[in-house]
Amino acid sequence: MIDTYDILETIRMIQDECLDIRTTTMGISLLDCADTNIDKACDKIYNKICTKAEKLVETGEQIEKEYGIPIINKRVSVTPIAIMAGISGGDPVKYALTLEKAARTIGVNFIGGYSALVQKGFAAGDLELINSIPQALAETEHICSSVNVGSTKAGINMDAVKIMGQKIKEAAELTKDNNCIAPGKLVVFCNAPEDNPFMAGAFHGVGENDLTLNVGVSGPGVVKPALESVNGDLVQVAEKIKETAFKITRVGSLVCRETAKRLGVNCGIVDLSLAPTPVMGDSVAHILEEIGLESVGACGTTACLAMLNDAVKKGGIMASSAVGGLSGAFIPVSEDAGMIAATESGALNIEKLEAMTCVCSVGLDMIAIPGDTPAEVISGIIADESAIGMVNMKTTAVRVIPVIGKGVGDYAEFGGLLGHAPIIAVNKNSPLKFIKRGGRIPAPLHSLKN
Repeated sequence: MIDTYDILETIRMIQDECLDIRTTTMGISLLDCADTNIDKACDKIYNKICTKAEKLVETGEQIEKEYGIPIINKRVSVTPIAIMAGISGGDPVKYALTLEKAARTIGVNFIGGYSALVQKGFAAGDLELINSIPQALAETEHICSSVNVGSTKAGINMDAVKIMGQKIKEAAELTKDNNCIAPGKLVVFCNAPEDNPFMAGAFHGVGENDLTLNVGVSGPGVVKPALESVNGDLVQVAEKIKETAFKITRVGSLVCRETAKRLGVNCGIVDLSLAPTPVMGDSVAHILEEIGLESVGACGTTACLAMLNDAVKKGGIMASSAVGGLSGAFIPVSEDAGMIAATESGALNIEKLEAMTCVCSVGLDMIAIPGDTPAEVISGIIADESAIGMVNMKTTAVRVIPVIGKGVGDYAEFGGLLGHAPIIAVNKNSPLKFIKRGGRIPAPLHSLKN
């Protein structure tokens, strides 16, 4: 039986507390578009995306009007393009330009999947795609890229880690006249999920259905007000977070089912990650402070975040039988007003952020660093995050932006949901010898679990 109070509470969450569906993302398999002729492959890809996702934006807008639930982004994810490039050969940037053309035609915010999966080594097309990423991101507006360099089962491909530090620097240089935006559309993963609806890391895994609709829910602005009424101990705090996550996830599950039904595609997962925005009142940092921290970054921050992440998952899993993606709490610095403030005050630094990634749902996300940071230091950051993910059997990622021409204390403006960020210091003691060794960090002992 539907409770009238629950309906009214959901309406209040939407109207007053920034509850929204952050994204409806249609995953599209491109495996049937593969061709040894790259131009033919591009034509097939464009036609399939424009045919299958033709009504994605229109359907989302209809559901927004009918249910009164804001759907902020409508997106597409595709099969990792490195697979296509390995079959066709040729310049992979042609694929990026094809995806950009398709994105403009169907009106989506982003297309994710300019990606390669190289956790254990490089197959045909992988290196070509990775080397093309800076140019592809510089020449497009709607394309997002990701590279998976490690996993618990495979270990860490340190040759790929080395290359990605260089590519992030190159991407920043190529877009230095546009706020170095290209690295903001590039994620380096360990244990990347194949059903993630969030950008910039979304791609459509080869084990997925031909067409799948995945939903990413937001809601940090809902959790903080809910906690304001809790005066008890941390068990009560966790219970309130679970209750709230349950309600948020039900909304996402409804949108996922209804959108998939109308589009005639498979209903995939609901990613119930708390995804902040730069808007005041929509911050994961402010939730942690409501639990009892003077500022995010204080001693105890990692423990608070661990509890928040766990409670969100426990609440969400009861509201949907298909929770997936990343699911937890994001901590992107530039996209969270509380994170920005804590960084500005000096309460939060990159070392504390790294500690927090051990328990959050992703990793070092949307962090602006000095433009003169050496490529090997960026590779060291990627290696550290990958090691955290590999050993702890969780997804970790790095999305850092070296802002060319700027240093600690300056600001980077990215605009929109990407927000703005103070540029923070990184440890520049060189890991060059370590990075230059290359090879592979072997998988941990517990990778043998079966």
